[in-house]
Amino acid sequence: MTNTIHRFRQGGENIILDVNSGGVHIVDDIVYEMTGLLEPPLTAEMPPELPGKMSAYPEEELRECYAEIYELYKDGILYSADEYRKYADIAVKAPIKAMCLHVSHDCNLRCKYCFAATGDFGTGRKIMTPETGRKAIDFLIEKSMGRQNLELDFFGGEPLMAWETVKATVDYARSVEKQHGKNFRFTITTNGMLLDDEKIDYINREMSNCVLSLDGRKEVNDDIRVTPNGKGCYDIIVPRYRKLVEGRVNEGRTDYYVRGTFTKYNLDFSEDVKHIAGLGFYQLSVEPVSAPSDKPWAITEDDLPAIYEQYDRLYEIMADSVEKTGKKPFNFFHYMIDLNQGPCAVKRLRGCGCGNEYVAVTPDGDIYPCHQFVGIDEWKMGSIYTGDVDEKIADYFAKTHIYSKKGCSDCWARFYCSGGCNANGFIYEGDVRTPHAIQCAMMKKRVECGIALGVKLGERAADESTATPGC
Repeated sequence: MTNTIHRFRQGGENIILDVNSGGVHIVDDIVYEMTGLLEPPLTAEMPPELPGKMSAYPEEELRECYAEIYELYKDGILYSADEYRKYADIAVKAPIKAMCLHVSHDCNLRCKYCFAATGDFGTGRKIMTPETGRKAIDFLIEKSMGRQNLELDFFGGEPLMAWETVKATVDYARSVEKQHGKNFRFTITTNGMLLDDEKIDYINREMSNCVLSLDGRKEVNDDIRVTPNGKGCYDIIVPRYRKLVEGRVNEGRTDYYVRGTFTKYNLDFSEDVKHIAGLGFYQLSVEPVSAPSDKPWAITEDDLPAIYEQYDRLYEIMADSVEKTGKKPFNFFHYMIDLNQGPCAVKRLRGCGCGNEYVAVTPDGDIYPCHQFVGIDEWKMGSIYTGDVDEKIADYFAKTHIYSKKGCSDCWARFYCSGGCNANGFIYEGDVRTPHAIQCAMMKKRVECGIALGVKLGERAADESTATPGC
């Protein structure tokens, strides 16, 4: 079947995605079946072989349905042409606008699945100095060129272990941003162990977003997210997260995420999502672990059916709430799909901007394409202290997109995942331009659920807009 459409069933609906236009069509069984038999280009006359292939339906009904499909085809919202490839052919590197600042290559937890070698990324435990933090700001301002809005994520390890550097970096950025015509948005990612009232107040005042690590139920979280002495952290961090989020919510803000990781140990992760939501957190992100296949917590191909069931379960929970109340019970990151517009062309083609618009900087000031490449010598791009950036690596990532990645140009989900994570491709497939197969499979399922949930939200909104006032 042509890769210009994708047909699937979710929540009792027959859904057809027009891949290139992003059009989503809810159809009856006859149209669903017919679209699976057609190949563009279509003509005004129904293919003569269709009645034989669809003998269960009267020919007149088949002709009426085909005519409707043909009209959609002429309107460019079914079997539409790919208008994005031409942009890929002229892709060039862009000014840097976002930075992951590794203020700490140390951590006060020893999470078993940690991709960062329990915090130091294999580079040795160290804390960034305030001087390096200020230098990183200067570098970002210089390399952003005409970009006005800049983003910086304080990362680790555990960034709260470098709290003085965090504050000094923010203070410096605020002192110079206006004179350079810039506007900084800060984010911090934390395990919560060092949160206190002072830090909570500061984060809620200065950080445009914050990511709070929690894997779900106490027994799940404390089995894998442990302190150096092997004890769990759930009872320590949850009250602190609640206080931080309460401060944001009281100001009408929703700019936070409670971010979990699921592994082979908790393949019933929909229960962890429900648990986190039950704690009062609305903004949720629970991600599949990325790990070598020989690790006991690694997700393998055999786990995919169980994982699909969990994604279906999360869809059912959310769709049921939409039907009953008109609202989602929580905001699940992977189901946030805008059916009306979606991301810009560049975002569709190459996703996160790794090594191009976005870089990571270590405590020593070394530059890498993103946080997951840190410590891999061949991907070191330069240093903020010299100001040099390896243009060959930047050019490579500028040309790394859905039309240069293996299998992506023919994949129906290409404009939603943008080719997947570059680092995962390199680490687990040996090639940046080969998507990580297991992550790819899970992404497709999440996209289907996200589209179907968007359909439910749209249907509910339409029902409310046509309802009789007072009824």
